[in-house]
Amino acid sequence: MKKKDEQSISKGYFILLGDANGADRAMQKYLTEKSYANVLVFCAGNNCRNNLGIWETRLVPVNRTYKDFQYYAIRDEKMSDEADYGFMIWDGKSKGTLNNIINLLERKKLVLVYFYPKRKFFSLKSNNDLTELLSFCMKYDLEQLEKILKINQRTMRQQPQFILT
Repeated sequence: MKKKDEQSISKGYFILLGDANGADRAMQKYLTEKSYANVLVFCAGNNCRNNLGIWETRLVPVNRTYKDFQYYAIRDEKMSDEADYGFMIWDGKSKGTLNNIINLLERKKLVLVYFYPKRKFFSLKSNNDLTELLSFCMKYDLEQLEKILKINQRTMRQQPQFILT
């Protein structure tokens, strides 16, 4: 995975990151260790949960009191609007990461996904590419993700439903 990360760093790309405790925090730690400065951390509400590199922040206003999935999804929508493309590390289960992938594809933006269970990169440009990636997920996980994210409803404008097998 390091080659793809290091390409972004060596080219000086401006990196937009979330402030979550999982992959976001791990990527922040990595970029801090590299002393990388071109980072903007997106945070929901009035403060950030994580900003390890003490980078510039973008506080995204959220008109919800309960800090649930929808609360942080508002931040992710804003990040998807501003990003040129996405790079995700996904475990095949995280609804936030999959939601971000779909957000970017809805905006016709390229998404590079490092799918951890297969230790493989997937380049997504369309819902067909997403279907291929989802084919490697466990049926139970896909069913749970469908309940929350309404994957079929969000993508069916462009192609037939995903097969959850």
